[in-house]
Amino acid sequence: MDDNLKLRTANTVKWNALDRILSQVLYAVTGIVLANILSEEDFGLVGAILVFQAFANLFVDSGFSSALIQKKSPTETDYSTVLWFNIGIAAILYGILWFAAPLIAQFFQGDTRLIPLSRVMFLSFIINATAIVQTNRLMKRMDVKMIAISNTIALIVSGGVGIWLAIAGYGAWAIVWQTITLAVIKSAILWLTSHWKPKAVFSGESLRGIFKVGSGVMLTSFLNTVFLNIYSFFIGNRVGLRQLGYFTQADKWSKMGSASLSQILTSSFLAPLSAVQDDRERFNRLVVKMNRFTAYILFPSFILLIVMAEPIFHLLFGTKWDPSIVLFQILLLRGIFTVVSSLYSNYILALGKAKMLVAMEILRDGVAIAALIASLPYIALTTPASVVFGIEILLWGQTAAAALTCIVTMAVVARHTRRSLWLHIFDNVPYIALAIIAAVIPFFAPCYIDNNVVLLAVQAAAGAGVYFILNRLFNSKIQKEAVAYVTSRFRKKSPSK
Repeated sequence: MDDNLKLRTANTVKWNALDRILSQVLYAVTGIVLANILSEEDFGLVGAILVFQAFANLFVDSGFSSALIQKKSPTETDYSTVLWFNIGIAAILYGILWFAAPLIAQFFQGDTRLIPLSRVMFLSFIINATAIVQTNRLMKRMDVKMIAISNTIALIVSGGVGIWLAIAGYGAWAIVWQTITLAVIKSAILWLTSHWKPKAVFSGESLRGIFKVGSGVMLTSFLNTVFLNIYSFFIGNRVGLRQLGYFTQADKWSKMGSASLSQILTSSFLAPLSAVQDDRERFNRLVVKMNRFTAYILFPSFILLIVMAEPIFHLLFGTKWDPSIVLFQILLLRGIFTVVSSLYSNYILALGKAKMLVAMEILRDGVAIAALIASLPYIALTTPASVVFGIEILLWGQTAAAALTCIVTMAVVARHTRRSLWLHIFDNVPYIALAIIAAVIPFFAPCYIDNNVVLLAVQAAAGAGVYFILNRLFNSKIQKEAVAYVTSRFRKKSPSK
């Protein structure tokens, strides 16, 4: 039983990781081209719309999809009810936001370009609502291969559409239509390949049955979404769309790491954790394994990206987005705490502690509010060296808040799993230390290498190579298992076998 669950989990991690890697590569290629063609204001306009888009997507899902994964045996009626609920809420929200479009424009310094842009962009969350249950059925079965395929095809086509429109001079509309195309193709592929059709039924009893967990997830996600997007509100309103464009770029590229890793962990780990939620010993074994696996990937990846940020931006964009570099680095540092907090929130969700999940999010957001209030008077500050100095202050405050709440979240999980906080922290410490040592050569490499291509190649090879060797010298069990899994899968696919 343990071996079977371990294999299924490893396979799920593999496909989720492949999905995110392919998605981020394609997303990056499109993003690089668009960043070199479109203006800072174009990205600022879309960034303003994405604030409202994030809240709309949250209310459409309502947390019920996560509840379906957490529930041991959801029925066909459960799936159908959640699907119709999602679509209904999406239609209502679109109507509200369509009429609210002029108010959105007024908030962002009266820029009327936002009215038509937002009314088209908001169509995407109605389309996405049709694919939520299809996606979650596959995740529940730990069969995510088709999710990866649908994402990849949709990103290729939508990326082509976005680039073509950008070259043709459509400005911010290129990003809007790219978003719509992505949603349409992904949803269409999942419906055509899933072989599942919803019943013409809507059960209030079924909805109430998953509300206990779903409402907790929704409230937690709502509060989290507020503080992921509130910065765009204040930057766009108090500083300007150009500076919002710099922040949007930094936020977008940093989230390619933090959001992607969080998504992989949530998609891959929630189902197996929920399957053993009543067996504390097995649950804790999985927690230890997941802690160490996450640390093994997280710390070297993010620390190296922070060190390599400047040559990456200069190679991809020249000097056009230089003000975004320092914001990108701070957001990556905050992202480390965000990923760890997401992992530990996943443990709380798997145990069905929805109220505790909400309590932790309220605490997290309370600390974030305090940091925001303290830094808000300085948000519009600039210096001769930095037009985003005030935004830097804002993000440093949020990083400190994220670090504090991360420790508190770990302490709560420690209490519920009856495994000490120090043991949870120690799961991470070896990988933090090895990642810092591995980053020494990449950190000093710019002193001796001027060419960005050569510099990045040296930094990546030295950082990854030293980290791998150090883990091998210290007999890392996680690295051994990862290497064994990869080589075993390769041998199975070998023609000689």
